[in-house]
Amino acid sequence: MKSKRWKIAGINFDHFHMGDLLRFAAEHPRAEIVGVSDEKPERMEEAIHKLGIPRERSFTDYRKCLEQTKPDVVILCPAASKHGEWVKKVAPSGAHIMVEKPFAASLKEADTMIAAVSRRQTLMINWPLQWVQSHRKAHELAAGGHIGDVLNVWHFGGNRGPLWHGADKDEKTHAQVAREKPDSWFYKKAHGGGSLLDYLGYGTTLCTWYQGGRRPIEVTAAVDEPKGLEVDEHSIVVARYAHGLSKYETRWGAFTDPWTIQPQPKCGFVIAGTEGTISTYDYDDYVTVQTRKKPQPHRIAAPAPSAPNQNPAQYLLHCLDRGTPLEGPVSLKISRIGQEIVDAAVRSAKLKRTVRLD
Repeated sequence: MKSKRWKIAGINFDHFHMGDLLRFAAEHPRAEIVGVSDEKPERMEEAIHKLGIPRERSFTDYRKCLEQTKPDVVILCPAASKHGEWVKKVAPSGAHIMVEKPFAASLKEADTMIAAVSRRQTLMINWPLQWVQSHRKAHELAAGGHIGDVLNVWHFGGNRGPLWHGADKDEKTHAQVAREKPDSWFYKKAHGGGSLLDYLGYGTTLCTWYQGGRRPIEVTAAVDEPKGLEVDEHSIVVARYAHGLSKYETRWGAFTDPWTIQPQPKCGFVIAGTEGTISTYDYDDYVTVQTRKKPQPHRIAAPAPSAPNQNPAQYLLHCLDRGTPLEGPVSLKISRIGQEIVDAAVRSAKLKRTVRLD
């Protein structure tokens, strides 16, 4: 298996992260992009140009793409409300499937995705923050008991908005954003738009990872109601666990993007335990720690991840090569709990009251 060359196809370019995921695949020494498909061919152009994908490998019909290229792995980047639909379309091919975050627009849809794949197939939900070095170091410390038993986690996640950047974080202009916004699925309720569905899963899924897979008892959520928009741009969610409270906040409209200049509040996580605390912010190369033995906040270096944890394509192929299950946020176990919390938050925001998890 270690000598196998993996055939990768990218299908549905709704989410601009497709370009990033295909680049990771193209950079893998034993992977080959055998096909790309989208109903709107213009959406594939950037990836075709940047990655040198031959024109004959592009398709507007996903069925032809699957039939002619016979991929081992399919990367899917549809709108959030279409994740279940596209997994069910692709699963009969027998290919392993990587779906870009979020898991789904609802827990019911997430469960249809799980049911659609066979035991021989791997379904992976990619959470880009899982590969950030500071967040990985924070998990290593928390899981290793460095701060005792984790009691609380705070997350603030967001950026200026989903239309301000494309693949590889290429920045767009005000004019481009204004032109795209009326037709973008990110701003359509029926397509799973809004900051809560876009970003809350990051907080709930990684915080579930930090808390060892524990589930909350109940969830309380509030969202803003921007004039002229049908989706939220800001949400605040509080989850009550048997061991304490955690808070998750999402924001489209942060003053700056965290990968260029960290906004205030900073995007990232704060983890509190019985014996200390850890703060880990997006894209830092360190975490800041307090412990009872050393209460003065101090930095601990967070080295760049090494293989196979440098990117999602590398990790997925590593697990497939060895026949080992996925672990962490990309696993169905952790991602599903994250989705449960998101579902509860959606219900809470709609009902304007606290809701219990089933």
